[in-house]
Amino acid sequence: MKARNIGIDVKPPEKTCEDVNCPFHGTLGVRGNLIQGKVVSTRAQKTAVIEKNYQHYLPKYERFERRHSRIVAYNPECVGAKEGNVVSIAECRPLSKTKAFVVIEKVK
Repeated sequence: MKARNIGIDVKPPEKTCEDVNCPFHGTLGVRGNLIQGKVVSTRAQKTAVIEKNYQHYLPKYERFERRHSRIVAYNPECVGAKEGNVVSIAECRPLSKTKAFVVIEKVK
């Protein structure tokens, strides 16, 4: 089964899957934000927790502080991100109470 064009300039995965919620082999559309982060957990089935680090400016002290946020994303079998991988995730329709992103590629 050939991977479909998702409208984002990423290399499609070599593996194929029969997943309906896969943006490459299913019918899930992607839109909105593209975020890069590190996978910190893959314990839940077909789910990855991605941690995004950023800096926040504090005007009182005229300095930056480091912060992070954790985003829950759907992890299709064909992409198969593991803990420690740096991945790109794209926004999609809500798939569950907490999942509104899908992993689209492994960066490193």
